[in-house]
Amino acid sequence: MKIDDEEIYVMTLIMAAGKGTRMKSNKSKLIHKIYDKELVKRVAKLAHDIGSDDVVAVVGYLREQVESVLGDTVQYAYQEELLGTGHAVMQATKYLEGKKGKILILYGDVPIIRKETLLNLIYKSNKNKEYATLLTAIYENPTGYGRIIRDEGGNIKSIIEEKDANMFEKEIKEINSGIYCFDIEELLNALKELKPDNAQGEYYLTDVIRIMNDKGLKTGAVIVEDNTEILGVNDRTQLELLTRVLRMRINSEHMRNGVTIEDSNSTYIHDDVEIGVDTVIHPNTTIKSGVIIGDNCEIGPNAYIRENCVLGNDVKVGSFVEIKNTTIGDRTKVPHLTYLGDTQIGCDSNIGCGTITCNFDGKNKNRTIIGDRAFIGSNVNFVAPVTLGDDVLIAAGSTITDDVPSKNMGIARERQINKLRKNMD
Repeated sequence: MKIDDEEIYVMTLIMAAGKGTRMKSNKSKLIHKIYDKELVKRVAKLAHDIGSDDVVAVVGYLREQVESVLGDTVQYAYQEELLGTGHAVMQATKYLEGKKGKILILYGDVPIIRKETLLNLIYKSNKNKEYATLLTAIYENPTGYGRIIRDEGGNIKSIIEEKDANMFEKEIKEINSGIYCFDIEELLNALKELKPDNAQGEYYLTDVIRIMNDKGLKTGAVIVEDNTEILGVNDRTQLELLTRVLRMRINSEHMRNGVTIEDSNSTYIHDDVEIGVDTVIHPNTTIKSGVIIGDNCEIGPNAYIRENCVLGNDVKVGSFVEIKNTTIGDRTKVPHLTYLGDTQIGCDSNIGCGTITCNFDGKNKNRTIIGDRAFIGSNVNFVAPVTLGDDVLIAAGSTITDDVPSKNMGIARERQINKLRKNMD
């Protein structure tokens, strides 16, 4: 990783071995999802996004499930007995030996910390030549968290866990987030001195701070600006809370960038969505990851835009419309009650109410291609694969199974027959 034109080695270690029994689930809590992405996968992506040279996950309970999610994107260390955070890091020492640089400690159930916060932590640790740099926060109600103990000069002396804190230490409002940046060589030295001398009989990673201070090694801290970044998931209530926090964060960012969101509470925009300026998002709309929407579009209400969709400028996607793996050209309108899957539509087209692309034949997904300036009547079915040229008109109620050349009208329906009704006296 390069910091201020200096190349330093940075490893990220993800703690992912805990049981998470409060989730009341047959699955590892780390593979539960926020916006279709597993908690631990979010953390691993963060580790890669900041430019980590190596990423190692310490796994244990239900490790096969965690490994199935992360695959070969990380390396693995195994914690067979859950004897504390310090013990978990000890299991990864084989990856640290002989390395010089920094190690960042993250947690698989703390998934919404910002990339900028982690980069700032590493930057400060390197610039100030600190052997341990903590990410801390100020909580008005710090119950349950380890407290930061500082000396008269404001330097960090140690971290006291809640279970081991006295009544005065429990009044301290600065807490330990559990996220650290360590010098690799000195961390390895400190781990050799860890002992389970506490109420839990565990090896606390927090004791590393005290050990380093006793040696006169410089330590420091970065106070996180937004406390929601360090929220973790222990149960389903907290999972919902983090989903809500992420929703508001994402929506607020889009609004700051020139997008109108009429009701942020009912609008779900997933990660990695691009939306152009002056686009309006109506209530009860879901837009999934990877979608690109141009300028001056109108989306919703009750619209569902799934993965791999690209919308041009001045596009309208109206109420009760679902689109997936679809490209829509500039100024095209899809007003309401329509499903478009695996579809390509040109510019200046109008898709009538009730249009459906029948993209799945039971084995394969097939594409529907519609050219520019097409007018599609209501209640039309396209049985893919099928291609329509430019300036095509499709009569309402048609089921289109064959290609329609440019400047042609497609009609595929039975001729109407009226018969006298009997016994109507």
